[in-house]
Amino acid sequence: MSFLARIVADKRREIGERRAARPLASLRAEARRGEVRDFYAAVSPGGAIIAELKARTPTVASFAQSENLPALAATYAANGAVAISIVTDAARFGTSLEDVRAVRAAVPLPVVAKDFVIDPYQIVEACAAGADAVLLIVRLLGRDRLAELLNLARELGMEALVETHDEDELRAAVDVGARLVGINNRDLDTMSVSLDTTRRLAPLAPRGVVVVAESGIRSRADVEDLARHGATAFLVGSSLLDAPDPAAKLRELAGHGVSRGLGRAQRARLER
Repeated sequence: MSFLARIVADKRREIGERRAARPLASLRAEARRGEVRDFYAAVSPGGAIIAELKARTPTVASFAQSENLPALAATYAANGAVAISIVTDAARFGTSLEDVRAVRAAVPLPVVAKDFVIDPYQIVEACAAGADAVLLIVRLLGRDRLAELLNLARELGMEALVETHDEDELRAAVDVGARLVGINNRDLDTMSVSLDTTRRLAPLAPRGVVVVAESGIRSRADVEDLARHGATAFLVGSSLLDAPDPAAKLRELAGHGVSRGLGRAQRARLER
């Protein structure tokens, strides 16, 4: 069984248990809340860095900077991050929706909850926890289900980062109306990472779509290179979480002037 197939099986079991403990109707009443921070506006300027929080991964036992995530989020907010991403798969990544609540209370930035979403229940859960956006992975969802979950997120006042890894997935994301498209440089079937994925796909995104490059971004040179190919925002996790000085690393990645030196593909897409 592949990595993703195991995750889907686990998620179905987990969702069933949580739904039995708390019905969707009860959860949805909690999700009707006040302020939603504008994730789309935060990541639209060129060179935007989304800083990711997680305690571990299936291949990393523990990150150096994972002991106090709200404090780390505050460090990120003070050093150039425009939004915070939190992986909410506790079994594999050690972080959950409780971390979304804690971080949202600690920083003024939009927070995106990243889970392996397969069911509307997870969208409503994320909203109730205070997430401003959710991750939808095209590879896990058929087009109809993707459209359903995207519409639900928007109905609840949230945005969705729709993650792709190849041309067909990018086309599906655009077809359902995604305006924030993530390009994951990590292949979730093989776990291999290549920035060539963003280099290949970003120029294919149509005008008005914000492209978020995800995974494998370790240097300012990576940010500038991917920006030239059309990426607008950059989701960075491990290179910050393992940095001896995450504030300095974030400032290095954020740099200056990427928005003034956008690639032609990026400029064309962001014209309104």
